[in-house]
Amino acid sequence: MKKIKYIFILVFMLSLSTSCNDWLTIYPQNAQVSDEYWQSKQDVEAVIISGYYSLREMAVNSLLPWGELRSGAIFNINGSDLQMFQLKPIDKANSNWGPLYQIINTANVVLANAHKVQLYDDTYKTQEVNAHLCEAYFLRAISYFYLVRNWREVPLITEPYEDDSNSFQIKKSSEAEIIALVKSDIKAALATGAAKEYFSTNWETKGRATRWAFYALMADVCLWSEDYDTAIQYSDYLLESTSPRKPTFMQTPTHASWFSMFNPGNSNESIFELQWNYQEDQINSLPIYFDNSSVDRKYELSYQLLRDFNTEYSQTQAEEKEAVRTMYGGYYVADPVGYEVSTRGYVWKYCGSQTKTDKRTKTYYDPNLIIYRVTEVMLMKAEALILRSKGGSESDSDWQEAINIMNEVRVRSNLDELEYTNNLSEEDMLKILLHERRIEFVGEGKSWYDVLRFGRRNNNKYKETLLVQNVMYYNEQASESWLRSVLSNDDALFLPIWEDEIKVNPLLLQNPYYN
Repeated sequence: MKKIKYIFILVFMLSLSTSCNDWLTIYPQNAQVSDEYWQSKQDVEAVIISGYYSLREMAVNSLLPWGELRSGAIFNINGSDLQMFQLKPIDKANSNWGPLYQIINTANVVLANAHKVQLYDDTYKTQEVNAHLCEAYFLRAISYFYLVRNWREVPLITEPYEDDSNSFQIKKSSEAEIIALVKSDIKAALATGAAKEYFSTNWETKGRATRWAFYALMADVCLWSEDYDTAIQYSDYLLESTSPRKPTFMQTPTHASWFSMFNPGNSNESIFELQWNYQEDQINSLPIYFDNSSVDRKYELSYQLLRDFNTEYSQTQAEEKEAVRTMYGGYYVADPVGYEVSTRGYVWKYCGSQTKTDKRTKTYYDPNLIIYRVTEVMLMKAEALILRSKGGSESDSDWQEAINIMNEVRVRSNLDELEYTNNLSEEDMLKILLHERRIEFVGEGKSWYDVLRFGRRNNNKYKETLLVQNVMYYNEQASESWLRSVLSNDDALFLPIWEDEIKVNPLLLQNPYYN
């Protein structure tokens, strides 16, 4: 059962107004907090759960738009300065990193205090302590990974703010320093041997940090830092594991099998997803925001992405095969019969019920947001295989394997297999992979990070073709001339720091583009 209960504990009574002062303020505000609070392993467990709760609270209004809107594949019909690349430091909604630092501080508090509980609770065994430390490392690592992808350079904080004796005036650390900390946290967690393969319930196994989640996160981070051999290594830790508990690629080429990842969710393919459960009065707005018939809808597919989906859907229809990741999978249109002439398309993942063409009812407005699933780890490996080779004959085996991986994903969706030919360039291979990711992960908060990663690698080698041209092709909310102008500035690829953070921390330097 999907469930994260609301935890009304002192540690989580952090102010939700997240100025620098607020997100560095921890319960209760005095120097004796540790002695008063850390008495049992249940106390540690509650703090850990509050970290997941905080991450979940960011999903709909931060994690998803950050990861989607700037690429233009999905757009906000009400308009958004984020998708227009017109943000200003006064824009708290899009430029406030405070909630991520709340999670980081929660993790730091656990890392600093969990071991102390053994003095008071003799049932709290070292393996349990280490398991909680693993989850704290994961929460800190994934939070910093979101920070570095959105702001590039941010303050690096590894000590808890438990009272007013700590200074919150800290300068930014470099992107390389942040990535090094993320990798170090993942390795430190795995080195304990306490990262779990599974928890006692399915929702926890999919909604909390497992060994598999660490492998996926590390592979992702290594792709970002262009460490391709390590990305392959960690991908294979999951993909080639013989453990019966590992998440598995769902190969059955049917809509019912594929869509079970989104409804009811927590599928065999899932690695880590943020959890809601209507039975616990936990619902979200994703079914509303992507529903074409809702007066409160926000998001539609760009016309170009709609055409991409229609092209793929046409193939399955022409060959009389079941559409898996297209119609009523990844997308839908108001009139499926007339899909070829439709000019408006929507993401179906969050709207659809377990009946193929019916929408969720309001009772079940609790879709999870998937952060990692096995298909992504497979495509991460394919990306690393393409990029670790330098071209020429030595790349043939790696590139053939990358095509084979992409074909596994395509065959699962009843699509024709791709053919590898030795006249393909590295850029050609990356374009093919980027298309697969765009279609497969639509609406999952990946699209912007994909084009950003592809464009920046190797000193902006493919910035023009894989970032700038892609954004101009899909993002119809801004003029091509404006997009080309703004995207030519590397600093504009990252968010401004909210102005209130600058006011309370004079050591922070604003992203130069926004000065």
